[in-house]
Formats: sequence, structure tokens, C-alpha cells
Amino acid sequence: MQPTDPHFEALLAYLKESRGFDFTGYKRSSLMRRVDRRMSQVDAVGYPEYLDHLQVHPDEFTALFNTILINVTAFFRDAEAWEYLRADVLEPMVAAKSPDSLLRVWSAGCASGEEAYTLAMLLAEMLGIDRFKERVKIYATDVDEERLDEARQATYGERDVQGLPPELVERYFEQSGGRYTFRKDLRRSVIFGRNDLVQDAPISRIDLLTCRNTLMYFNAETQAKILGRFHFALAETGVLFLGKAEMLLSHSALFTPIDLKRRVFRRVPRLYVAPGVVFTDPPSSDATTVAGLDELRNEALAASPLAQLALTSDGLVALSNRQMDKIFGVSSRDIGRPFRDLDLSYRPVELRRYIEQAQLERRTLRVTDVEYQRGSETTHLDVQISPLSGADGSLLGINLIFHDMTASRSLQEDLEHANQQLEAAYEELQSTNEELETTNEELQSTVEELETTNEELQSTNEELETMNEELQSTNDELQSINDQLRISTSRLDEADAFLETVLTSLEAGVAVVDPDLRIRMWNRHAEDLWGLRSSEVIGQHFLNLDIGLPIDRIRPLLRGALGQDGESGDVRLDAVNRRGRGVTVRVACTPLRRLDGLAAGGEGAIIVMETA
Repeated sequence: MQPTDPHFEALLAYLKESRGFDFTGYKRSSLMRRVDRRMSQVDAVGYPEYLDHLQVHPDEFTALFNTILINVTAFFRDAEAWEYLRADVLEPMVAAKSPDSLLRVWSAGCASGEEAYTLAMLLAEMLGIDRFKERVKIYATDVDEERLDEARQATYGERDVQGLPPELVERYFEQSGGRYTFRKDLRRSVIFGRNDLVQDAPISRIDLLTCRNTLMYFNAETQAKILGRFHFALAETGVLFLGKAEMLLSHSALFTPIDLKRRVFRRVPRLYVAPGVVFTDPPSSDATTVAGLDELRNEALAASPLAQLALTSDGLVALSNRQMDKIFGVSSRDIGRPFRDLDLSYRPVELRRYIEQAQLERRTLRVTDVEYQRGSETTHLDVQISPLSGADGSLLGINLIFHDMTASRSLQEDLEHANQQLEAAYEELQSTNEELETTNEELQSTVEELETTNEELQSTNEELETMNEELQSTNDELQSINDQLRISTSRLDEADAFLETVLTSLEAGVAVVDPDLRIRMWNRHAEDLWGLRSSEVIGQHFLNLDIGLPIDRIRPLLRGALGQDGESGDVRLDAVNRRGRGVTVRVACTPLRRLDGLAAGGEGAIIVMETA
């Protein structure tokens, strides 16, 4: 086994942490060769130096990924294999299906789209244009966003189409200015999206999955993980079509060859247990205990104070508790029904798209601030959509939990009222502070007078005793005022802490800067959005932050907020969050305002960063 270079592994770890690309599963020999090629182009002599180069030049990531993710593709690449796929696989597959059933195809690692459009032309020739548009869905995925953008354009040069038969070019492409664009009406049946085969959830119920010359870039452990996902993605009789360099000789438990020479494999079925069937050990004295536990679990779900609904991976209602019946009228009578047939699937909120997103991304989603009208009563709900996975990583179904947030909404209104009271208290404390400053000046003047008087009192003991008594009385008053000052200062600290708690509770990233644009406050949501802790940015110049936000686009907003008139403004920007994913961020800049409501342009500004 080839020893690993710790500096190279550190570089891979940095790519995963900073941009969300996990290349640790790639073969080290080919991966190091490609990284070395890119390093030579920027004159980096070692992996540590190149890592420093990436940290200083964020644009270098794109060039590096383009070098690593070599996308080589063409229309009908390996024509003999495609002809075999058409005649011996797809035609029998289509003949075995009912005339109205859908045909779902997944092109994994589609690069610039030639393979996906090859599948479209192949199936359109078999089914006819009209039947193709009715029956076929082609899902084309890749991790390279730039190549996906090219694929979505569906426009190619003369060199790209020169290997196609002229009749196919004429039938499926529109020529304009030396460029060939795939037919728009058929293009709608091809859906492009980003999918990392190592990390992201697979698409399900696929009849044909093509992944040509992609697995070869991964090591054996990662290949096994991806093939397990492919096995889950394919339907019972689904077919896997690979490239010339991929043979699957060690994965016979998942796929069996249809034609090894042309790299066409069929999914090996797994044994499934029909719903309601339970396999048990031979009868024993513990049998009643197991039955009791099942009853207990069912009763615990039914008695839950939260409304819960479980769906199968095919979107059928599997479980429902009493709260679901009480709030939405969904009961055990609906078990087995498609969820899309229930009013709940689109009212009070469209849940079907969130369910599809949770299935695809394999993560829990939360839909907040949903208003549900029951008669004259309005209930505020938060809906949690969670994917349920089996021990082998397969998707078992979806769990929906409805949280009643009506009481929380009332508390939020109380919080707003408390915030108003806090502002009034802050104003009062400010006034008290000004009075204390005046008193302090008066006390300073008194001390100076006492010093002069003390010199005069030295001439006579009687005058000294009299002045000492006056001085003691004045000191007592000073102590009393100092005690009041400490109490006021403590209240002011409590008010600042409460204000910081309120900022942390906001559902958006918030930064407060001083007139020099140095950060004075950085809340928790700003940390979650950009991956920088408050302790790392307090005191730093805002325009020098190294985050996935185009800072220069915010400079005019800050200039307006810090100007004499204190102008507010906002802008929508494309950014990259701390996970390396593209997001749209609305950035609003507002000047700090005095208690009279006027903008204090010289005091600083508030920057609110909210994902759209």
C-alpha cells in the first residue's frame, strides 16, 4: 500500500473543511498527479506552500477543482455499447412496463451533459417524441457547478456534434451561428442538479443508471460506498451502465453482469419483508414481553403531545397519532393512502417540496411560522421534516412532527414589549449617568476647595476640627453617591447582556461596527453562516474578513450608513456559506441611532446578513 504524504492529506482536509469537497476517497496516485500539475502552474514548490496560496487567493479553488474533476464526455461515446444498451436492455425494459408507467433514468457524473442528451435521443427514437415527453424523466448530476451550467445551456460546437449521424443532428438540434442547441421541448425532460456521490443521498426508483468512467477515480472503499447507494437508487430490475475501466468483479452481491464486455449490470434484488410481517425466534418465555413492548411503543406514539405522521419512502401514510387526528383529522383510517391525496400535503403549507428536499439531501428541515386556522382559533406551527434511515443507510421514510408554537409566539410578543421597556430603562440610565458625571465634577471642585481650606485650618486647631467635621460629612455623601454609581453601572451591564441575548436570538447574522469599521459585536447566526467565531472577529476590520461574501459590494452601503445623513440600504449578493454551498444573502446596513431616533453617523453601523 502506497504511504500517504501528511502534507497532502492536510491539503485534502483543508479542501473538505473550507469548501465542502471531499476528495479523500480518490485514488492518491491520480489525485496527486493532478494537484501537482496545478501547483506547477502557480509555481508552488510543496503542498504546504500551495495550501498557503489557496488561503490567500480564494479564486484558486475553482482552477484546482477544474483540474481535479476532469470531465471527458461525448455523444454516444463507445457507440457499440450504446447500441447494445438500446437493443438488448432498453427495448425489453420498455416492453415489460405498462404503457403509462414512467421511465426514470439517472446520469451520474454527467459533466457538460452529452451523456444525458444521448439518453434523451436514444429513448426518443425508441418511444417517439410525444411518448418520450410523457413518460421519461432523466436526472443528470455532477459535483462541478461550472460544467452543470454548461449542460443546462444545452449548446455545443460543430466539433462536439460531428460524430453524430446527420439525421439525429437535424432532428434534435437547432443550429444558430455555428452552435447547436438541443431541442427545448425535449430539454424539459432532462433535470440537472448537483450531487456528490460520496456524501449526498441518491435519487430513488431509477430504471437505468449510467455512471461511465467515474468510479475509476475513487479508491476501493469509496467505490463500495457509492455502489451501495446505486443499489438503493435502482428499482428491483434496474440496470447499471458503467464505463470501460469499471468491472465490479468484487461486488457480485449488489450487481450481476448482463454483458461484462460492455459493462452492463443488473441490480441483485434484496429480500424485503412485507409490511406487517415480523420474523421472530422460536417461542420462549420472553414472547409476551416483546409483544408488550410493541404495544407500548405504539401507545407512546399515539399519546405523544406532538402531532406526528410517518410516511414510507414511496410517500404512503404509515403511522399517525391522536394529535394528528385532533388537529388535522388524519387518523388510522388514512394509513396506506398517498400523502399527496391528503389536504395536509398542501394546507396550511405546501409540504411536498420540503419532503422531496429532505429525501434528496438526507437532512432534517424545519418550516417555521405556519398559521393554521381552526374555526375562529389561529394556531402557529413549526413543522419538522426528518428522513428516517435504516442500518444500511437506505431511506425508510419521512417523519413529520408539528410543534404548536402559539405559546412561544405569545412569549415573543412579550419579549418585544420587554424590549421597549428596556429601551426606556436605557434612556433613564443614560440620563442618570449624565447627572452622575455632573456630580462628579462638583465633587472634584469640592475636593480642591477642601485642600485649600485644610492649609488654612492648620493655623488654628479649632478651625481644623470644624473643617474636619465638614469634610467627614462630605465624604459620607461621596460614598453614598459612589454606591449609587455602582448600582447604575451594574444595571447598565445587565442591559448590555440582555441586548446581546436579543441579538443572538435573531434569525439572521448581525454585526455591529464602530466608525472605523472595526467589529464590536458578532452574533451566533453570523458565526453559523460564515464559520468565524465572535472571539476571532471582534476588533477586526470588517472589510478585511475572509468570508464567502463579496465584501467590496457592501462598501457603498457602509459609506452611506456612516455618512452625515446616516442612510440605510440593502443589497442581495451571491455568497458561499461556511459549508462551501452557494447561497443568496440579503445584506442590510443601518446607522446606529441616538435615543431621539436620529441617525448617529459617527457612532457606527449595524449590518444584517440574512439568507434568502
